[in-house]
Amino acid sequence: MAYHSFEDLDVWKRSCRLTVKVYDIFKNSKEYGLRDQMTRSALSIPSNIAEGAERNSPLEFIRFLHIAKGSAAELRTQLYIATEIGIIDKSLKKELKDELISISSMLQSLIKSIEKSVHKA
Repeated sequence: MAYHSFEDLDVWKRSCRLTVKVYDIFKNSKEYGLRDQMTRSALSIPSNIAEGAERNSPLEFIRFLHIAKGSAAELRTQLYIATEIGIIDKSLKKELKDELISISSMLQSLIKSIEKSVHKA
C-alpha cells in the first residue's frame, strides 16, 4: 500500500465527490433532519479516511476505515428512507447506492491490504 497522503487514495477522492453530490442534492430540501443526517453521514466517509491516514498507525488507520464503512452503510440506509418518503427517486437512489457499495468494497480492500502489511512486519 504505497501512498504519500490520503489525498492520493482513490477511495478518498470518490467519497469526496459523493459527499459533494449529496450536499448538492439536498441543498434545497426542507426535510432538515434527514438532510442533515445524510450530509453528516456522507461527510464522515472521506473525513474518517483522512483522519485515520494521518494517525501514523496502521491499526488506527484500519479502525477509522471501519468507521468510514459504517458511515457508508448508514448513508445507504438513509437513501432507502429518503426514497420511500419521496425525497429522491429510485434511479438516483440506485446511482448513489451503487457508488456507496463500490466505496465500501474499496475500503474493505484497503483494510485487507493494511492488515497484510501489519502481519508481515
